[in-house]
Amino acid sequence: MRTSLSSSAHTIRETAWLLGVDRSEVCRAIRLGKLHAERRRGQTVIPVSALLPLLSNAGPGVLRD
Repeated sequence: MRTSLSSSAHTIRETAWLLGVDRSEVCRAIRLGKLHAERRRGQTVIPVSALLPLLSNAGPGVLRD
């Protein structure tokens, strides 16, 4: 799946899979400012540094507070 992005960031689809949530929940968290995202080469990606705190609590509702 990964071809040109560095390993310091994940796509929205990869982030959803890692957190065990739906892709739409990741998009919603980005829109609401609960999850930091960046644009790289025209694609929205989530830096690994933004994911590390969430990975310990991964599961349904991890992005909802």
